Amino acid sequence: MPCAAVRYGRVPKRSRERGGSSGLAGEEGLSLGSPGEADQCARDLESQQLAMYDIILTISQAHHAHCAYTEEKTRALVRRPAIFSLDEVGGSGEGPGSAPQPDSPEQSKLGLWQQFATLVTPSVQRVVEFAKRVPGFLDLVQDDQLILIKAGFFEVWLVHVSRGVLVGLPHDTLTFSDGTYLIRQQLELMFDHDFVSAMFNFFVAFNNLQLNDTEIGLFSAVVLLTNERSGLYDSKAIDMGQSRLCEALRLQAGRNHPGDPGLPGRALALLGPLRALGLAHARHLAWLRPHWHALRLPPLFAEIFDIPAAQPQTPQQPQPATEDAAVAGTATS
Repeated sequence: MPCAAVRYGRVPKRSRERGGSSGLAGEEGLSLGSPGEADQCARDLESQQLAMYDIILTISQAHHAHCAYTEEKTRALVRRPAIFSLDEVGGSGEGPGSAPQPDSPEQSKLGLWQQFATLVTPSVQRVVEFAKRVPGFLDLVQDDQLILIKAGFFEVWLVHVSRGVLVGLPHDTLTFSDGTYLIRQQLELMFDHDFVSAMFNFFVAFNNLQLNDTEIGLFSAVVLLTNERSGLYDSKAIDMGQSRLCEALRLQAGRNHPGDPGLPGRALALLGPLRALGLAHARHLAWLRPHWHALRLPPLFAEIFDIPAAQPQTPQQPQPATEDAAVAGTATS
């Protein structure tokens, strides 16, 4: 009888486990399974957040190391107007067309381009070094790295130099990393009124976001890794990389500006106007290229914007290592 009692006592338990009254067993199963699933979800979330924080830290360090326009550096700038002589414009004396007449509008425009090229060139190497430290950039094929740097340099530079822009007082000015500045009228002579207006509109809108250095670095990385550049081999990998950077920007902006949840969206909305500026700048370079013979452009500036070299090579002469190769080598070193 005691044995029967034992057997009888087990039957309802098995019956409950099979069907009918399975609520208790189901609850026990949930209570046993949920902690493990919850722990795994928590670990996955923590791992994703740590990966995002690694991206944020890496880019913050790269931006502070290689951007000449951080808050600390721009605060220490001693501003002075650009001074140049038209005697600097003369170039190699070779190439198509006749030299512009002294004091002509074209001569003044070339003089401004000469000054602009000299002042911008130091930023080329800085952007290359920054790009090398953007997570995932060096995993791309070398040709894609080079395309992203050359096509994206001007847009990244506009983001950086925004910190050096003053509106009014009494002129709108753009200040370079050494403190030299050009006024709006000089920029309009170089480019045109519409382009310069669009450029200053971007500067004002971007500065109104009041991003800190880390956020500007993240935004710069987003600009760099865009799959809209012509000729890319692996645009999918670039798009995935940019998506991670956008998420990192949203996370960082959410931490720094908890009362402004729309800030990341407003920042990313400026990618369109910035892209338009990059395309418009490329059209202005189309004017500059036929005049290369009248200028003494720094080789790195000429290479980043695909402007002919001052000394063209003949087919019989050996080709020296170009700045293109230098940029590519730097990007992958």
